[in-house]
Amino acid sequence: MTQTLILIIDLVMRLATLLFLVRFLLQASGADFYNPISQAVIKGSDPLAAPLRKLLPSIGKFDLAALLLALVMGVVFVALISMGRLTISQYAIFGIVRTLSVLVDFYWWSMLIIVIASFVSQGNSHPGLSLLDQLVDPLIRPIRSILPSMGPLDFSPMVVILMLSIAQRSLPNAYAFI
Repeated sequence: MTQTLILIIDLVMRLATLLFLVRFLLQASGADFYNPISQAVIKGSDPLAAPLRKLLPSIGKFDLAALLLALVMGVVFVALISMGRLTISQYAIFGIVRTLSVLVDFYWWSMLIIVIASFVSQGNSHPGLSLLDQLVDPLIRPIRSILPSMGPLDFSPMVVILMLSIAQRSLPNAYAFI
């Protein structure tokens, strides 16, 4: 398989995994359902998530159907790239690692966007930024409660970005199984 084709498959599968992960995170974090971006994510994921949700209902705030679909996208990526050279348990492990990698990358970039936007557009509200704030709040809230207040400066996003960077480096490379 050529490198270009692998990169295209990687991008498509990452976006599909991200779609279902964001769908899961929207419900888990209690984000604004009426945000236009939330609505786009829900409409984009409903063709696969709605039928599966009949078999696998949500438990509290956790949309298990969306999470399962994200994991399936990770496994499908591994299957496409490895071309049948792995065992079923290896597919499952690499699929979970792949999904975790997409999740960590999403949080890392979200935190970076929020930090940059806080300097660039103070006081302005954008649906995308407010949604990102809601999605990263469960990660940043515990750090904010531990770190002392430094007046107008909030160092908790930096701590979260550092922790996410460590997590990124700890996860195996996505192409380790090729």
